[in-house]
Amino acid sequence: MNSSDDASDLFQPYQLGSLTLANRIVMAPLTRSRAGVGDVPTPLMATYYTQRASAGLIITEASQISPQGKGYIQTPGIYSPAQIGGWKQVTEAVHAQGGKIVIQLWHVGRISHPELQEGGARPVAPSAVLPVGQVFTGRGMVDMVTPRALELNEIPGIIADYRQAAINAREAGFDGVEIHAANGYLLDQFLRDKTNRRTDRYGGSIDNRARLLLEVTDAVLEAWEKDRVGVRLSPLSPSNDIDDSDPQPLFTQVVRELSQRGIGFLHVVEGVTGGPRDTGHPFQLATLRPLFAGTYLANNGYTRDLALAARATDSADLIAFGKLFIANPDLVERLRRNAPLNEPDQTTFYGGDEHGYTDYPCLDSSG
Repeated sequence: MNSSDDASDLFQPYQLGSLTLANRIVMAPLTRSRAGVGDVPTPLMATYYTQRASAGLIITEASQISPQGKGYIQTPGIYSPAQIGGWKQVTEAVHAQGGKIVIQLWHVGRISHPELQEGGARPVAPSAVLPVGQVFTGRGMVDMVTPRALELNEIPGIIADYRQAAINAREAGFDGVEIHAANGYLLDQFLRDKTNRRTDRYGGSIDNRARLLLEVTDAVLEAWEKDRVGVRLSPLSPSNDIDDSDPQPLFTQVVRELSQRGIGFLHVVEGVTGGPRDTGHPFQLATLRPLFAGTYLANNGYTRDLALAARATDSADLIAFGKLFIANPDLVERLRRNAPLNEPDQTTFYGGDEHGYTDYPCLDSSG
């Protein structure tokens, strides 16, 4: 490190509620599609996460709360006893290395396909709006279909699935949970007026469109202490054909409501998920952090320099890295030393074996 980096607290411990993190660097949730039969986490997944246990906090890949919540092949679940057992092997291995790990709870909503649903059912969504795009199934990439709009009497069951998934996460030994309300999946679909055309108490006004996320959050808080719960949002990302006509008041209200509930952290994708940070949209991301009383976790396209600058200006408490963690299991040490970084092999991001997963080299011990 050069002298200007020495004063940065990026590499110093951070207190996230009752959790003491070794540093302020977070491993972002990254879908890797390497779960086993029954969407059960495997020993190879335990190796992958353990290699990255030097992160201050690991947020696991998104994990479906029910069979209906699945949108891609070989993504892990957190609803069956076998899945709980598979995840327990992961958490025990990470904890043995001194790491902290939370699970991201996921329902994809319309971003699925009948081939991935039990009995070939149509995916569900707030409204029957066809998403433009494709989804990865057992026979490759296929066009998505028009989803089925959820009936009002089905929504309590989905909330209950989130509550049970949170309970299961505790049984699996996680340090907390993150509710995935970003990137155009189910909770984001309810938030945005492009995908939510409902006329009942879950559609129309901002309060109504935010209702499901807040009810899910309340349900998860029945299973976990407030400081062990986070929510992920992506106000500007068009991922999975999502959009809103006026996102500023929507996400202002959502963040205020989440803050009032006292959750531990807010995880914000700044810009386009996996894409540019600057979208040209008039939405003011900087307005969100002052609205939230807990820990603000910033994500998307962060480099070492951007992370150091974020801490120098206190624009974020924690910084999440995604693709860099794929290729650099020892990313924290590489950032600390300002050492060269391995380049990720994008052809191995989704599915496969240990190649491009657990075989990236670490720095040698001599540095």
